[in-house]
Formats: sequence, structure tokens, C-alpha cells
Amino acid sequence: MKNIIFVSIFLFLSCSSNEQQSTFTEWLIPVEEVFDGGPGKDGIPSVDGPKFDNIGDVDFLNDNDLVIGMVYDGIAKAYPHAILDWHEIVNDEISDISFGLTYCPLTGTGIAWDSNINGSKTTFGVSGKLYNTNLIPYDRESDSYWSQMRLDCVNGSLIGAKISTFSVIETTWASWKKAYPLSLVMNTDTGFSRNYNDYPYGDYRTNHSNIIFPLGNDDNRLPAKERVLGFVEGDTKRVYSIELFDNGRVIEDQIDGKEIIVIGSKEDNFIVAFENQNLSNLTYVQDQLPVVAEDEEGNRITLSGEIVSGPLKDVQLETEDAFMGYFFAFGAFYGGIEIFEE
Repeated sequence: MKNIIFVSIFLFLSCSSNEQQSTFTEWLIPVEEVFDGGPGKDGIPSVDGPKFDNIGDVDFLNDNDLVIGMVYDGIAKAYPHAILDWHEIVNDEISDISFGLTYCPLTGTGIAWDSNINGSKTTFGVSGKLYNTNLIPYDRESDSYWSQMRLDCVNGSLIGAKISTFSVIETTWASWKKAYPLSLVMNTDTGFSRNYNDYPYGDYRTNHSNIIFPLGNDDNRLPAKERVLGFVEGDTKRVYSIELFDNGRVIEDQIDGKEIIVIGSKEDNFIVAFENQNLSNLTYVQDQLPVVAEDEEGNRITLSGEIVSGPLKDVQLETEDAFMGYFFAFGAFYGGIEIFEE
């Protein structure tokens, strides 16, 4: 079904801004920059009843495939890109939290959204529309439209509302298996007929010049598809490239007066960030997943920010409101965004 790209391009060229303005009247983003991605509302179906296997029963993933993982209340779940590429949203629960795992394959951004909005529980669907080539989900309770990378409602009765998020970990299947061997893994029994072994967007992930839809700002300071962790909340907008984390590394930094820890590994293909809570002189820990860092007092930190040994044992570090994605997308949404440099 690789022709989905060409269908989307055809529909983009054949739709007009006037049609969108007559249907959608009040937007927080320029309506002339909101484009129809092609399949239409729910044409890319969300998965609302995901099913899971134990790690040992998973046979459709390769070690280098990416997954988006969540660890909450002692429960670990993984959601493969191979499935998210086709569905973009999974509505699920872990323990006492409900969320929509939103994933945009065109910007490479995966974020878990709290399904409780203004005291009402909802689920999310794919609107079929894009802004800066990024997913615009809608919530089924109010039928409002949201910008995934802006983290807010841009159209509808909830316009201007901010979305709350839960922490996710994006890494390779090989690394996730090592870190969380008891994890549950979303399987391909989605209720839809898709070839989950086939990536539907051709060379999109690796071709830096292949950007399908127009961008409000074209930032070429880094390669377009270079994977970065982006901080977009508060006054400071900043990205950290995966290229900074060759052989594993811990960066102690400050954003908006807050001390933060950014931990990453290019080899294991992850970057995570936490608020620094009395940790100092941190070093990266090799080959001991889920432990990824240790400070001078012997506090050992996992991928999910849990301190599993040392004087601060059982402390859960606060996660930062940051997410992974392609650099071009952060540049498009946040013109002049800071790029962390040595």
C-alpha cells in the first residue's frame, strides 16, 4: 500500500484552502496551512482495543525496529512503529490511566495524551488533516481538533485548551527487550487488514528531501530527518540531536531556570529527559538496561527515571515535557529553535 503517499499528494493538490475555510471557521493556526492528508476523517483508523503479547511471542519485529514504550505503576507496554505507521493513534489504558498514544509518521513524533479532558474521558481519532505535515487528532467527546506537536486544541469547542501528556520511551526493539523483558507488546491483531511488515511511506524515513506537505518554516541547520529530542514548553525551545549521544552520554543542562538531565544512546536509539533532583556528576552506564546513568553517590537511574539503587532508591524522577521527532518538524513549528551544542 505504498501508493498511499501518491494518493495523499493527489488529494493535497486537488483540495483548496477555500473549502477548508468554509467548513472550519475558527482556528488557532493559519487555516490556509491546514491540509487534507488524503484518507479523510478516520480514513486512517485508530486502534481502540489493542491486544498484547508477551515478548517471547513476538515474531514480526527486527532488532533495529523502533517501539514506543510506557512504564507506569510497574507495568511496561511497547507499541511498535510498524503498527503505529498504519494507525497513528492507539487508545489504551495502563493501571488507572487512560491515554491516546498519538504517533505521526511524517514528523516521527510519538506522544501519549491524557484521555481525560476537563473531567470527561474521551478517545482520539485521526482527523485526516495536517499542519506543518504533522498529525491533527480529534477527540471524540467534543469533536475538537488538536495539534499534536503544539499540544493544544486548535479548532472546536475546546479551542485553546492544553493537553496533558504521559512519559514515553522511544528505542529499538532490541533495547526494549533487554530493558523490560516482562513487557507486554502490542500485537498485529488490530481488527484491520494491514501488512505490518511493510513500511507504507517508501524512502521517507531516510530521504531528507522527501517532505510531502508544505512547511511554515524550512529550517535546514540539521538534516531534515535527523532524530532529536525537543523541549517545546515554556519560554525556551531546544532540541538535542541523537548524534550527540554516540557511545551513550548524560548531559546536565538548564532550561527556563530548571536543572535537567538528558540521557541518550545513539546505539540504542533513545533520548530521555528528567528534572534533576539532587543528582551530580552523572555518567552513562553501558550495557545494563534498564539502568542508563549513575551519579557520584551511587544513585542508578533507569530509562523511565526510576532510581533503583543508592541513597535515593525508589525515587521517581519527574519527566520533562519533551518528545522525539524529526528535526525539520521542530524547525517548522518553532522557528529558530535552539540546537544544543557542545
